[in-house]
Amino acid sequence: MRLSRWAAAGAVAAVAAGVTACGSSASSGSPSSGGTSSTSAGSSATLVVENAFVLKTLDPGRMFEPTGLMIDRVLYDTLLTYKGSDVSKPVPDLASSWTASSDAKTFTFTLRKGVKFANGDPVTASDVVFSLNRTKNIAGNPSFLMAGITATAPDANTVVLTSATPNTAIPAIVTNPALGILDAKAVTADGGTDSAKAATADKAETKLNTVSAGSGPYTLTSFSTTSQVVLTANPDYWGPKAKYGKIVIRNVEASVQKLDVLRGESQIAVDLSPTQAEGMSGVQIVNGASPNLFFVLSNDSTKVSKTASNKDFQTAVRDGINYPSLLQLAGKGSVQAAGVIPSMFLGSLPASKAPTYDLAKAKAALAASGLGHPTVTMTYPSDLSVNGISFGDLAARVQQDLAQVGITVKLQGQSIQVALNTYRAGTEEMGLWYWGPDYPDPSDYLNFMPGQLVGLRAGWAKGADPSIESLASTAASTTQDSARSSIYQQIQESMNTASPFMPLIQPAQIVVGTTSVKNLQSNALWLVNLGELG
Repeated sequence: MRLSRWAAAGAVAAVAAGVTACGSSASSGSPSSGGTSSTSAGSSATLVVENAFVLKTLDPGRMFEPTGLMIDRVLYDTLLTYKGSDVSKPVPDLASSWTASSDAKTFTFTLRKGVKFANGDPVTASDVVFSLNRTKNIAGNPSFLMAGITATAPDANTVVLTSATPNTAIPAIVTNPALGILDAKAVTADGGTDSAKAATADKAETKLNTVSAGSGPYTLTSFSTTSQVVLTANPDYWGPKAKYGKIVIRNVEASVQKLDVLRGESQIAVDLSPTQAEGMSGVQIVNGASPNLFFVLSNDSTKVSKTASNKDFQTAVRDGINYPSLLQLAGKGSVQAAGVIPSMFLGSLPASKAPTYDLAKAKAALAASGLGHPTVTMTYPSDLSVNGISFGDLAARVQQDLAQVGITVKLQGQSIQVALNTYRAGTEEMGLWYWGPDYPDPSDYLNFMPGQLVGLRAGWAKGADPSIESLASTAASTTQDSARSSIYQQIQESMNTASPFMPLIQPAQIVVGTTSVKNLQSNALWLVNLGELG
C-alpha cells in the first residue's frame, strides 16, 4: 500500500504502469545534462531521464520511494524480477530457478552461477541472506516485506525463504528493489550489519549513497536528493550489456519535463499528466492504467456513523457514483476499477464485472435505508495528487454525483498528515483515498478484508462478513495461480455488493520518450526499467 508506506515517509507520488505505446517518427535532438550528450544508443551514449524526485536514499535497506525504486532496480539485482510492463508472473534474475512447497511456506531459490558484484566479488547465497536480513532488521520503510520470513543458505548456491504462515506472495515480494542483493563483505567493511540490532548499529547508508554495492547493469557515480543522480554502465554485468554508457536522472517538475523532452534536452519524461501529454508529437508516449487505486470508504462502524454504516446507504453510494464522469476527469489511459485488485494483476475482475452507475437504483437504495436525505462528511488529503489527479477535484465530482441521489456530502480536505491520523484510526465517516501496491500480487489486497489493515480503517471489523473472510483465508494458502485468481475474483464480486469500499478508478500513467529510445515501457514497481532501454 504505497500511501501508508510512502506517506509515512513524506512521499506524495506513486509508481505506475503504462501498457501501450505510440509515437511519431520525428527524430529527437541531443540532450544536455551538464556537459554530457547523446546522439544514439550505445556504450558511449548518455541517457537523460527527468523525474520529479521522491527520493531519500539509495540504500536498499532504507529505500522505498518511487525514484529510489527506479534507480536501485538497475544498481542491484534481486532474486526474481519482471520483464517490461508484465507483472503477472516473476522471472529469474539472480535466481535461475525456484520451487515452492505445497503449503506455501517454503521457497527454495537456486542462484545463477558465475555472477559477480561490480567490484569483482562473487555473489553467493550468504550475500543474499545478509541483504534480506539487513533490510528486515534495519526496520525501515521496506522492512515489512520480510515480516514473518526467515532466510537461510544451506549452501553457496541455494537460498531458502521460510514463512511462518502460508505466503504465496514471496516470489512477487523478492522482486522489490528494496530487497536488492548487496556485497556483504564490502557493506560490512563500510559499517553495515544484518544483526538484530541493525536499526541502530548499521552505518553503511552514507557509503551506499556514494558507491553502490550491487551486481546490476549500472553502478552509482553521483547522488543528490535534490538535483540529479548519475549512473555508469557496469562493464562486467553478467546479463545483456547496458545500451547507455551513462544515465543521468534529473529532478525536474512535470511542466519543464514536457518542454525538455520536446526540445531533445532529455530523452524520457516520467511525470506528465494526460492533459500535459495531450497533443504532443514527435515523441513516443506510453499511456496506460496505473496500478494505483482510488476508492471511497463508507465507515461500517455504527459507533462512527449510523448513516455511513447503513448497508442500503452504502449501496446508494456505490450505484450513485458516475464512473464514466470520473474517467473523463482522469483522462486518456485511465480505467474504471472493477474491484480493489488492479487490472494488470492476477485475480483482477474483468471490466464487465465493475459496478455501474444507476441513479434510479441509487435513489431506491437510499429510500430503503430509511435515512431520508442524509448529510455525511467525507475526508480526503487536499494537498495530494496522484498521477496528475487532485483529490480535491475527485472529491468534488463524488459530492456532485451523490447530491443527485439525495445525499449531501460535506467535503473535509486536510493536509495528508492530518487526514492520515483519522484514516488510520478508522474514525472517518467517509473517506476518499488511494492504494498503491507494495508488490504486484493479489494477496496485498487482503489488507482490505474485515479486521485487516485497511478494512479496519473503514470500520470493517473481524467477523463482519464470515463468507468473505473464509474466502480470504483460502486465498492466502492457495498456491495454484488459476485457483487463486478465481478466489480473488469471488472476493471482489462479494465486496462490490456488500462492503464499505467503493473502488473508483485507476488513473493513467504517462511516460514520454524521444524516438531514439527503444523498448520504452513502465512497470508497476519501478517507473521505468532503465536497464532494458535500447
